[in-house]
Amino acid sequence: MSNLTVGFVGYGNMAQAIAKGLVDAGVVRGKQIVACAGHFDKLQEATRSLGARPLHSAAEVAAAADVVIVAVKPYLVEQLCAPIANELSNDSTFVVSIAAGFTLERFSSFLPEQAHVVCTIPNTPIAVGQGVLVTESRDTLTDDQREVFTSLFSNIALIERVDSNQLSIGGTIAGCGPAYAAIFIEALADAGVKHGLQRASAYRLAAKMVQGTGALNIATGTIPAAMKDAVCSPGGTTIKGVAALERHAFRGAVIHAIDAVEG
Repeated sequence: MSNLTVGFVGYGNMAQAIAKGLVDAGVVRGKQIVACAGHFDKLQEATRSLGARPLHSAAEVAAAADVVIVAVKPYLVEQLCAPIANELSNDSTFVVSIAAGFTLERFSSFLPEQAHVVCTIPNTPIAVGQGVLVTESRDTLTDDQREVFTSLFSNIALIERVDSNQLSIGGTIAGCGPAYAAIFIEALADAGVKHGLQRASAYRLAAKMVQGTGALNIATGTIPAAMKDAVCSPGGTTIKGVAALERHAFRGAVIHAIDAVEG
């Protein structure tokens, strides 16, 4: 996308993951990215590796960018965006929010009606082109802007559109899930080390297994229960391990983790 400038209001871990994903996938070049953040010295350091351009304010980002990604903590969104509402409301710019809990309705309370906004929740694997972008199905983008949005992010993430009232739970599963998956990978690796496997090998085997299982599920559409059954031979080793997980309420623990986030 040769002439497109992508701007970040806030340049923390998730914003940097998106920027890296876009650049590594060849969607944009580093020099097509601008960003602002609370600490300019840290911002300069964070943008250096991609060749992105650090700016001093959200207003500068809005003036420079075609796509403005709002990537600050939720309590800062209105504080930073309301003063530049006019800059965010011209036809040549649209806003992509990655702020947790922010829907189009919330943006409508402080941005003009003509603003073009889509609300999303990404996850960290977007940095390596394997992300998920849970996206509110209702937005105020034009058809052309929606096409640009899809072209940008479909290269680095599964774009999953959900109703407004499902944005939170979708974001929790996709956004918090990598932490839970990482714990699972670590636990598998610890078990491997316990039984004599080298740590590096254990991590590679566990991580690739999780990656492959997810890829198989996406490619075939097979429900997880059927995938599990396909590995569990009668009286075999896998079903014994599954039974042990059930005794320790493995699935219940995962559901409780989601409940803890959603309340």
